[in-house]
Amino acid sequence: MVVDVLSVLRWQFRVAWRLAEDVQLPRLTDDLCTWSPDPQSWTVHRDATGWWRADWSHTEPIDAPAPSVGWLTWHIIWWWSNAQTVLDGGTAAEPAVQGWPGTAAATVAVLRDLAGLWADRLESLTPDDLDAPARYPWPEPRPLAYLLSWVNLELMKNIAEIGEVGNVYLHR
Repeated sequence: MVVDVLSVLRWQFRVAWRLAEDVQLPRLTDDLCTWSPDPQSWTVHRDATGWWRADWSHTEPIDAPAPSVGWLTWHIIWWWSNAQTVLDGGTAAEPAVQGWPGTAAATVAVLRDLAGLWADRLESLTPDDLDAPARYPWPEPRPLAYLLSWVNLELMKNIAEIGEVGNVYLHR
C-alpha cells in the first residue's frame, strides 16, 4: 500500500486539533491562563499600555522555566502565525511583536481562526507542493512537508503541555 504523505499530514493535524478542541480549549479560563505553576514560570504580563507580553529568551535555557497556559497559548499563536505568514510570502515576526489576546475566550477564538486557516491550507495543497522549499522555522530550506509536519507536531506538543499545566492547576 502506498501512503499519500499529504493525507497523513491532514490526518495528523485533525488528530492534534481534536485534542485541542475537544479536551483542552473547553477547560481554558482566565484564571487558568494567568496562573503560574512556579514563581519562575514563563507567563504573560500586561504592560503599562494594556498590551499582554510574554516572557522570552532568545537563547532557550537548558532548564527552561515551567510555562503558564497563557504563555503556551501565546507561543502557539506566535509560531503558528509565523508559519502562516511565511507560507504566504511574508517574514516571521520576532516574539516581542506577538501579544497574547488577554482572555481565555479571545485566545480560543484566535486559535480556532489559526486552525481554520491551517486546515484550509492543508486542503489546498497538492502532493507536488510538498517538495517546495520552506525556510521556517529553520534557517536552511527544507521541503514544505517538513514544515507542515512540524506545525502539526508542535501543536500536539503544546496542547499536551497545556493539559499538563491544567492538571496541576486543578489538583493544586
